[in-house]
Amino acid sequence: MNNSTNALNWFEIPASDIKRSKKFYEEIFSIEMPLSEMPNALMAFFPGDSSSGKATGALVESDMHKPSNEGSIIYLNANPNLDPVLARVENAGGKILVPKMSIGEHGFIAFIEDTEGNKVGIHSQE
Repeated sequence: MNNSTNALNWFEIPASDIKRSKKFYEEIFSIEMPLSEMPNALMAFFPGDSSSGKATGALVESDMHKPSNEGSIIYLNANPNLDPVLARVENAGGKILVPKMSIGEHGFIAFIEDTEGNKVGIHSQE
């Protein structure tokens, strides 16, 4: 791996119902996610500039993407404070699995379960 690049450059969160999943993430993060039909997949993209060198990703509905509460965990950025995001999770159809907790000088994290059954980490500095 090139030391000048991020270890993570792209992520995909599996969805069994792309419209439901898209609505959930748009609601909790107050964002818009463009929907695109790809060969054999539907994708809803998180905001970001893939040419910036910073990681970005998408929700993906396809035969190869199966939602799970086990396996790899990604952490989505909720800076500056994850409290407003967590406050919207249950109304948007998700669950808070682990409430906000301190990770010392690295800020705060929480774990949620999205509408598809994925466990997702949320991170912020406050």
